[in-house]
Amino acid sequence: MSDSLVIDGTDEAHQPIRRASLHDTVVDRLRDLIVEGALAPGARVPERELTLRFGVSRTPLREALKVLASEGLVELLPNRGARVAEITARDVEDMFEVMGALEGLSGELACQRIGDDEIAAIRALHYEMLAHHARGNLPAYFRANQAIHEAILAAAHNSALTQSYQTLAGRIRRARYRANLSPERWAEAVAEHERILDALAKRQGTTLAWLLRQHLKNKCEVVKAALANETPGSI
Repeated sequence: MSDSLVIDGTDEAHQPIRRASLHDTVVDRLRDLIVEGALAPGARVPERELTLRFGVSRTPLREALKVLASEGLVELLPNRGARVAEITARDVEDMFEVMGALEGLSGELACQRIGDDEIAAIRALHYEMLAHHARGNLPAYFRANQAIHEAILAAAHNSALTQSYQTLAGRIRRARYRANLSPERWAEAVAEHERILDALAKRQGTTLAWLLRQHLKNKCEVVKAALANETPGSI
């Protein structure tokens, strides 16, 4: 007699069960509040207020804080909760320098290994990003923008590169969000993405690597300039 599991019923019965992860949802929403500036650098994380806002207990919130602490977005204070981490100009320069190298390598490898379907998916994300830019919707634009960078990384098909990138991605995300501080810089970033997409579609690895590194360098300069105009501390 076979030990295999036999299930009768419709095709739907054979589909895997999809269930949203409470943990991941809380992490994502809390990360967005920090990245988008709703929770200011150096500020205490208001746990009670957030549990009411999210409709969760303190347990999933505190588990989410541990994840964000590992990303460098919050600092856990023994017996005193957590606060949003600050980032100095030196931190920004160091992070963008490393991220530029990682993205440049991902661009080179992607041009060697990417498939037509992956290029089509990135092109669709690009048009979505343009639509958000046209509406002036920075949070939605930023999510589409990051999805493009992550899709290029995925197209490199290098797990070690992905792991290195993800280690830094959480902490640098807040600085990247701040890099479109003016309409002029935002428009420049969109133009840079046009050139990035063109180089990727033509599989011009050396050109794409340079464009991605320059894109990150430009973001870095904008964030450092913003820091210089703020009160001592960070973003």
